[in-house]
Amino acid sequence: MAIGLTTSVRDGDRLSPLESYLHVLHALMLRDMRTRFGGTLWGYAVVVLWPCVHIFMLIGIYTFQHLPAPIGNSAPLFFATGAVPVLIFQYISREVMKATIVNKPLTYYPQVKLFDLILARVLVEIVTGFLGLIVVVSLLTALGTDPRPADSFIAVTAYLAAILLGIGVGVVNVAIVGFFPGWLVGYALFNILMYVASGVMFMPSFLPEKIYYWLKFNPALQLCEWMRLGYYPTSGLKIDYLYIIMFALTCLSMGLLILKHIVSKRN
Repeated sequence: MAIGLTTSVRDGDRLSPLESYLHVLHALMLRDMRTRFGGTLWGYAVVVLWPCVHIFMLIGIYTFQHLPAPIGNSAPLFFATGAVPVLIFQYISREVMKATIVNKPLTYYPQVKLFDLILARVLVEIVTGFLGLIVVVSLLTALGTDPRPADSFIAVTAYLAAILLGIGVGVVNVAIVGFFPGWLVGYALFNILMYVASGVMFMPSFLPEKIYYWLKFNPALQLCEWMRLGYYPTSGLKIDYLYIIMFALTCLSMGLLILKHIVSKRN
């Protein structure tokens, strides 16, 4: 794949700047997919299906124990609406950070910048996450559950907000790991805490108000509730949309500023 990248870079001398950049970005995405997934369709399928397995393990546990969903009549739908946005956010924010570590030698090519590695991994994760969403929707339909939201606009914007938050936090992670490589492990542990407190497995709004107030500072919880509001409009959930968007944009801005400082210092 390194040969393909080199060829694309050399061919870029005869292309317009935009065409050259798109060729490089395409080569980075192909290399990313081939190296991470073993260069096979089955390897890519495993990555797509892994979050789906996570969701349906939760569904299976509650189904075998005959536990009802906290709201609504479908436990599979309850867990899927909570897990999908949270996992999309966590996967993007984590994989973006890993991309810059694994693919750092590619920045020795003059046409490949650190931002290109980030953008290539973001695009790969968006496509992978969307394919996983299709699998989840298909399996819910096969189980006899209607996956259509009551309010499609709220559900779609929640999904897009999860992507935006994942990118913002991911860029901050890239900046942090540039100074503290151990943050890769630290963020994995922090992700577990965020997931547990996100409300995927329960309804945070049913907790005492004092506890619920502090939990709502977790952006993953707000994403979870945002998606569920699209499916359960009578649940009484109140989403701080501005908090989520500003949190994501602030992280993205801070991360890009720090990365610019790192790159300029190295040059």
